[in-house]
Amino acid sequence: MINGHSYSTAQRGISSRQQVKISEDKLEEIREAFSLFDTNKDGYIDYFELKVAMRALGFDQRKDDVLRVLQQHGTADGSKISLDGFTKVMSEMIAARDPTEEYKKAFKLIDENNTGLITVPNLRRIARELGENIAEDEIQAMIDEFDLDNDGGSKFCAIYVNAKLV
Repeated sequence: MINGHSYSTAQRGISSRQQVKISEDKLEEIREAFSLFDTNKDGYIDYFELKVAMRALGFDQRKDDVLRVLQQHGTADGSKISLDGFTKVMSEMIAARDPTEEYKKAFKLIDENNTGLITVPNLRRIARELGENIAEDEIQAMIDEFDLDNDGGSKFCAIYVNAKLV
């Protein structure tokens, strides 16, 4: 149980031989996070490395939750976890994410002024932070696509509903 959610494959109705299905991109992110924090390249990460690797993947876990992961999926002494164990745990955690909550978190990151809207300046800032050179008319077209009430911004509900339809 982590943050009130159980990530045991047996408890989720998945046999221990069955893998949770997540995209190849997500699997690659998991492998990259592990590799980045396996600083001595021994194929294992310890408590501190695990905590930071989990945070890098979007899971800010409490100490007791990280220790529980190590006890349940780590080495016999519970001090380290292998790439296979880490991949299994993180795949289950990613698959169990609530997409609505993920959309809300992303929206809040973009809507830095908490106006309830994503505006042209918000998207311009994000593009700049990501190193993307997007023309002003393209940014405006993105906003216009979801600006259902012509208030100059896109509300969460318009973006979320459209994302669910894709």
